[in-house]
Amino acid sequence: MPLTVVVAEDSPLMRDGLVGVLTRFGHQVLAAVADADTLITAVRDHRPDIVVTDVRMPPDNTDDGLRAAVALRQERPTLPVLVLSQYIEQSYATHLLDLGSDTGIGYLLKDRVSAVSEFVDAVAQVAAGATVVDPEVVRQLLNRRHDPLQRLTPREREVLALMAEGRTNNEIARELYVTEAAVNKHVSNILQKLELHLDGEGHRRVLAVLTYLRA
Repeated sequence: MPLTVVVAEDSPLMRDGLVGVLTRFGHQVLAAVADADTLITAVRDHRPDIVVTDVRMPPDNTDDGLRAAVALRQERPTLPVLVLSQYIEQSYATHLLDLGSDTGIGYLLKDRVSAVSEFVDAVAQVAAGATVVDPEVVRQLLNRRHDPLQRLTPREREVLALMAEGRTNNEIARELYVTEAAVNKHVSNILQKLELHLDGEGHRRVLAVLTYLRA
């Protein structure tokens, strides 16, 4: 379904590109801004379905976009936010996942925008409440993992990495060329080994992803 979007990106070329892609796929860009302060104002004024924002932007050109996202989520905890970053930065990814809600969060590298269908799919998933993390971020962070993930088998790590990308069990099965029943078993083992015993598998899947990224 068409979404209403507020875009924040200080590079005019990148900003126009984001607007063009989103518009081409039928979404309505309510505002396209270049700094964090204007982002906050635009979201308050327009109340979009989702925010797509760069991490680094004026006024300080540090993590202003991320801090604006945090402020907006504090005001509206269910606001879906997709953050774009030029580089892989674990602290940004984990900070983003600490915004006070387990749903509607995404962290993608800017290079992913050039893979138009993947970018648009990520926007839709985050707007629908999913947690989506760039596959390259997941792959690089995987090499730094220690406990509690040492308890997982190599196959279980593969499954968890795909979970962190927002894949469903059916999609994971197709990616790994196994049955969905096998994936269900791997997911169950992952949740048990990470000692995630809260009610509701959907919530536990998100906690598993958070454990993966924070370990």
